[in-house]
Amino acid sequence: MTPLAADLLILLRRDLGCFIREVEAFPDDATLWRTLPGVRNSAGNLALHVAGNLRHFVGAVLGATGYVRDRDREFAQREGGRAEVTAMLKAAVREVEVGLQGLTEAALAEPYPLAVMGHQPPARRFLLHLSTHLAFHLGQAGYLRRALTGEAGATGGMGIADLMG
Repeated sequence: MTPLAADLLILLRRDLGCFIREVEAFPDDATLWRTLPGVRNSAGNLALHVAGNLRHFVGAVLGATGYVRDRDREFAQREGGRAEVTAMLKAAVREVEVGLQGLTEAALAEPYPLAVMGHQPPARRFLLHLSTHLAFHLGQAGYLRRALTGEAGATGGMGIADLMG
């Protein structure tokens, strides 16, 4: 595994773990699927989206895991259990591990092997984008949980100590 892939794996494991804790912090399954005025996606949808995104772009494309993404379902689902959603996030951890394992420096310098919205940035840059995309939606889910529940506490998220591997 390249140094970049190892670092990305640390970040993605940490942030997916944070997302799992965020989902588990919802008081019940129904609240996971609620939104507020002006907010289109529930925390459940955001969790399914980041799990599907990483399982597809890292697991299936880079790791040949066989995962088939249903992006429309990620945003259309409006009910389900917290256990189901956390299982998807845990599957994303496993598939990210597979996808990052075989990366070489040459592969990271090449264009990402799949055009995304008509573009093929270098694989290195696209993987960094996927990490920040996850963090963006994690933050949205955390704020949405707090707004819906009135609970001000964080879930013990993105600690610097977790960067030590």
